[in-house]
Amino acid sequence: MNWRRMWIVAQTDLKQLIQARDYWIPMAALGAMFFLIVPAILLLTITQIGDVEMVSQISKTLKVLPQAAQAQIQGSDPAGRTAYALAVFLFAPVAVVVPLTISTAVGASTIVGERERGTGEFLAHSPATAREIYFGKLAASLIPGYFTTIVGFGAYSLLVNLVVGPSVGGWFFPTPNWWLMVLWVIPPFLAITLSIVLRLSAKVKSTAAASQASGLVSLPVIMIAYSQSTGALFGGLIVGAIIGAVAWTIAALSLSRGFRSVTRARLLGVANEV
Repeated sequence: MNWRRMWIVAQTDLKQLIQARDYWIPMAALGAMFFLIVPAILLLTITQIGDVEMVSQISKTLKVLPQAAQAQIQGSDPAGRTAYALAVFLFAPVAVVVPLTISTAVGASTIVGERERGTGEFLAHSPATAREIYFGKLAASLIPGYFTTIVGFGAYSLLVNLVVGPSVGGWFFPTPNWWLMVLWVIPPFLAITLSIVLRLSAKVKSTAAASQASGLVSLPVIMIAYSQSTGALFGGLIVGAIIGAVAWTIAALSLSRGFRSVTRARLLGVANEV
């Protein structure tokens, strides 16, 4: 496989995406809402209330967490412990849901969109092989979602350390489990979701149909990723490493079969579609 041709396919899609303000502005707003605005409101409320009855009651509910999670909680007072638990455990799934949502939206239209724009014929007659086109489209869908994760993760880390850090003895975030989740657990779940979405995008007749089908298919994957990522945080580094390894294996198998859905006939719009 020629990596240069693959990157040209991805680069072309990324340039078009950057120019589509009607897409990336709402996606940026979505990321800001979940990574910054909602956590800031909740964490500031908890840390500013102080040691009152409500915070004490919330702190007591932390006992329902697994022992491995409870052992990680820091803070000398109920407000500090509650803020720490919320910062580390409650918002963990956000790092999964946001990138999956963004990448799915890109991937749903990446192949069928070529036919609708009339550029599928040009791509079909290009020197790039079907495999190179597929993985180029995969990269173009994966990069926006993971870029959002990195930027959002950095902003969220700064927020957590500034708001919660003084209550728990200083800067503490990201924790080792969060590093493991962002670098090892999230990428394969993104790849699994996109391998399915790109197959659908290659087979359906319109972008609208691709978006609807992708939403139905990706929802169960998002739920699985949500639960597994939370389990990776609760269960410790070993559990997270195992979850990531299993997800990478599934992703490799799914991607190795997914490129077969991209054919020159489908790019030209003359293949049987669903």
